Amino acid sequence: MPANTALDAEVHAGVPAEAVAPLIRGINVLRRLTEAGGTLSPSALERATGLARSTVDRITATLARMGYVRLDGRDVVLAPRVMELGNAYLAALRLPALLDARADALADELDESVSLAVADLDGIRFIHQATRRRAMSVSFRIGDLLPAERTAPGPLFAAGWTDADWQRWRARRAEDPEDASFPAVPPRPASAADDFERRAKRARRDGWALDDQLIEPGLVAVSVPVREPDTGRVACVASVVSHTSRHSPADLRTSLLPRLRTAVAAMEADLREAPRPHPGPPPAGLATWTTASKHELGREFVESLARGLTVLTAFGADRSALPLTEVARAAGLARATARRALITYEHLGLVAAGSDRTFTLTPRVLDLGFPPLSRTTLPRLAEPHLRALTDRLHEPTALAVLAPGAESEIQYTAGAGASRVLTVDITVGARLPAASTSLGRVLLADGAEPLSPALAEVRAQGYALVDEELESGLRSIAVPVRDRTGRAVAAVNVATHPARRTLEECVDDLLPALVATADRIQTDLHTASRFTRVPPT
Repeated sequence: MPANTALDAEVHAGVPAEAVAPLIRGINVLRRLTEAGGTLSPSALERATGLARSTVDRITATLARMGYVRLDGRDVVLAPRVMELGNAYLAALRLPALLDARADALADELDESVSLAVADLDGIRFIHQATRRRAMSVSFRIGDLLPAERTAPGPLFAAGWTDADWQRWRARRAEDPEDASFPAVPPRPASAADDFERRAKRARRDGWALDDQLIEPGLVAVSVPVREPDTGRVACVASVVSHTSRHSPADLRTSLLPRLRTAVAAMEADLREAPRPHPGPPPAGLATWTTASKHELGREFVESLARGLTVLTAFGADRSALPLTEVARAAGLARATARRALITYEHLGLVAAGSDRTFTLTPRVLDLGFPPLSRTTLPRLAEPHLRALTDRLHEPTALAVLAPGAESEIQYTAGAGASRVLTVDITVGARLPAASTSLGRVLLADGAEPLSPALAEVRAQGYALVDEELESGLRSIAVPVRDRTGRAVAAVNVATHPARRTLEECVDDLLPALVATADRIQTDLHTASRFTRVPPT
């Protein structure tokens, strides 16, 4: 069964009477954008969702207002802010925050890719990836869903399945023999072995499992379960993934499995020693914001969709399981409104209700835009903001970092050119002396003490203004872009000609817009990098 058909059946079968129809439609749009890699035209969304064009337009306008998509010409594009939904799940899960350092260290030690995965019904879903940069490397992303039977973690989860779980798996295999509902993997070969139940029994006996080219030729992996300290249940599975050109399946067992087990023992110790969660402050002002947006945009803003999506962000670090009252309070919604949203999410498989009358997010929340954006880079995050700034100021803009291995130089990584006869034309990848550019001075001013008087002034005022030092007729002003720790990882600038802007006008007119743009890039960077690595180039 194709992915879209499976989703249609899931969405429309047995919809509870109290479910929020606009919320179901909005989730459908986000899922289809995710399946398509993050970009679809409105007409393609209309075909993929089966919704009327006017409905698609209202949903995308609402998602754009929330910052979850951007309207780029004729396309609807997933925006980094949509990752806050997946971040809510990952933060509530706690496992990435507690275990990712161990996974990263193991990847460095072995020089192989290491992943953490959780169960998602009869599939597995990645919650952390530490990949190696090679010509041939693992391309799975955080949030990708794989069929359990074609992975190394799958048998370890299946070792604890009930009869109902196995019946669901057999039904899915019969309906979808080629794994069309798992777009992250290639189609299942007709000759693929069907020995998953035997592999699950072996995994239960051995305490580890192997993937010998089940996903595609050449890809091998070995996995070990990470167990919860209190219950002994499998919390997640850690895997080392390699290629047959580097390791045979026998090598994985003899050379990598012992080191993986050592790392998993350390992970389990970390789980035992982790402090108990203490609920922190929930998001604030979400309901007020949606009401104001409705007043401003009118019928083009689907308030029930926006309010429903804020329910997901009520969860997070130390807020993993919440009763209805707490969900409503955190989202700033009436109890009845929050209840209907939770009923909708439970129907869609995004929320699970516990026996203690609390609700938790499920791994399926990662279906809402996370995978396509989990491999983004800082230049990709910055480009739409640079284009918007250039369109506003009619001046060229750029993003740069200190050049790797040569901190006396900057390297341009993104830019937007202005339509002028006389304009700056510096290509992406070009390097220039850091000390002679506004971009470089901003980055150098973030360095260690002692600073020169000029750099100390740049640090104090928060920007650098350079007047015709690199080249006659070139005037530019730059500000930093900071990561989640506050470190300047890049800088953005606006360039102009002395005949167009005086020095005072650069500060009075260009600087406020430049700072606002840097803030938007930083917001996207902080959201995207909470559980993923965002390379600076």
